[in-house]
Amino acid sequence: MPAAPRPAQEGKTFSITELSQEFEVTPRAIRFYEDMGLLAPERRGMNRVYNHRDRTRLKLTLRGKRLGLSLSEVKQLVDMYESPSDTAQQLEAFLAMLQSHRQQLERKLKDLQLTLAEIGQHEARCRRMLADARRAEPPAPPKRAVAARRTRTQKEAS
Repeated sequence: MPAAPRPAQEGKTFSITELSQEFEVTPRAIRFYEDMGLLAPERRGMNRVYNHRDRTRLKLTLRGKRLGLSLSEVKQLVDMYESPSDTAQQLEAFLAMLQSHRQQLERKLKDLQLTLAEIGQHEARCRRMLADARRAEPPAPPKRAVAARRTRTQKEAS
């Protein structure tokens, strides 16, 4: 998790456009994260105003998504990060989530490797069958012979 914000940055605010450009996400995605309770911007009239806390939470949310965590897992971790609870407890919870996610990815990787091996077997079989089929076909006449026949047929038709 990132270090505590520097005091000079704590008072800075951001618009939804600034955050969406900085993190290369759509404003719609940011509003979705708001709906999920991950962000809580202030309202100034019709505008959302995000503070440094919201920016950090968005950054952590996107990092969790890149790791493949669900939004509920991300929310749990982000909420823990902000709570005054014990750091060891936070790290243990994060480690447990990462281990669980690693196991899921390793299972998927194994399934993908099996599928790729099966595809490789089918490809090899198709190539053998194609080679056999090509050997069984009569050879095509040379192009000169075909052209000569056409010329003779055209002369005879005239």
